[in-house]
Amino acid sequence: MSIVIENVGKTFIDPKKNEVTALENINFSINEEEFVVLVGPSGCGKSTLLNIVGGLLSPTSGSVYFEGITEKNPNLGIVFQEIALFPWRTVFQNVIYGLEEKGLPKKKQIEIGNYYIDMVGLSDFKDAYPKQLSGGMKQRAGIARALAVEPDLLLMDEPFSALDAQTRTLMQEELLTIWNRTKLNTLYVTHNIQEAVYLADRVIVLSRHPGKIKRIISIDLPKTGRNDEEYREKSSRYADEIWQLIRHDAEEALKE
Repeated sequence: MSIVIENVGKTFIDPKKNEVTALENINFSINEEEFVVLVGPSGCGKSTLLNIVGGLLSPTSGSVYFEGITEKNPNLGIVFQEIALFPWRTVFQNVIYGLEEKGLPKKKQIEIGNYYIDMVGLSDFKDAYPKQLSGGMKQRAGIARALAVEPDLLLMDEPFSALDAQTRTLMQEELLTIWNRTKLNTLYVTHNIQEAVYLADRVIVLSRHPGKIKRIISIDLPKTGRNDEEYREKSSRYADEIWQLIRHDAEEALKE
């Protein structure tokens, strides 16, 4: 199965009634078991594009479709920066929420919920409420909730940006561990170039508005161990290549 983004464009009407083009002529695909990362300067339309792929926004032009899937509505798992766990539900109850909505039998909900809670390392906290969790633990609960519906596509919009640097590094490592177990088609948005290089199979670099694809960069590194000494120089070269593509647009965005 692959997800095809074909000639996608998006325009909005701003508060002054002007038409603003957020995205223009976006074309790429997410292949089977591929982790694709979107990067670009502020205001380039990364989150808008992710929301279009996730069906939360309609494109003004173009289309998004799933090849090789028979269901009319593909199964999606979404993790946002603000996880928005239900505060009145425990970790377990949050994780199985999507399964309840799908009407799965209670026994199956318990089985699947416990499986993904264990996968993200929260088995000892499954009866805890969100207010009792650290930021990283809340993110892990949100990831487990997204995984529990066993999605055809996992969408992640800057899920670690609100975390401190140490927790963010640990969460990146945990995410790769989880991904290597699930091999889900994934579209991930980040401002962080090093994070993009660390996680991605391919990095899609977007330009400042209107967002267009500047370049698609394949990351020719093993999926795990990219922080090891033997790969650091090559990782740094990828990060520098991406930064040189973004730098001017980022400076212009800062002026605004």
